[in-house]
Amino acid sequence: MIGAGLRRSEVAALTFNNTQQRDSRWVIVDIIGKGNHVRSVPIPSWVKLAVDEWQSIAGIAGGLVFRAIHKGGHITHDSITPQAIRDIVKQYGAMIGRPELAAHDLRRTYAKLAHKAGAGVDQIQLSLGHLSLKTTERYPGTLQNLTDAPGDRLGRTLGTD
Repeated sequence: MIGAGLRRSEVAALTFNNTQQRDSRWVIVDIIGKGNHVRSVPIPSWVKLAVDEWQSIAGIAGGLVFRAIHKGGHITHDSITPQAIRDIVKQYGAMIGRPELAAHDLRRTYAKLAHKAGAGVDQIQLSLGHLSLKTTERYPGTLQNLTDAPGDRLGRTLGTD
């Protein structure tokens, strides 16, 4: 969520087929967001690697990326719900001393870190799927730049590549 700025509902619906190469980079394509607006989000290589690692460890061939897990640790074919994503973020937030952490905070953090690292507000707006630039500006005629994406700059801020 922090590497692509996705909403909980978008994460829950994400499939492996949504991740494709475009203009020599990895992009999450055809995300259906708020208001049924469709967008694509360029992702940094570390996000793609994390998804590939999860796919390998989980033994998943395709379909949904994130799935429900039974208490016994068995992965189901069912989608994880947006509510479960909220609960997981809350749980991990409490573990790091931030019990008030909400899933949407990860989306705002994506925008703030990308902007701090030099990404243009217009590119952040396109990645987040905001119709209004004013909405994006509250977070920290333009075409989306797939070669210099907001998420690429996060590694510098997070201390990774």
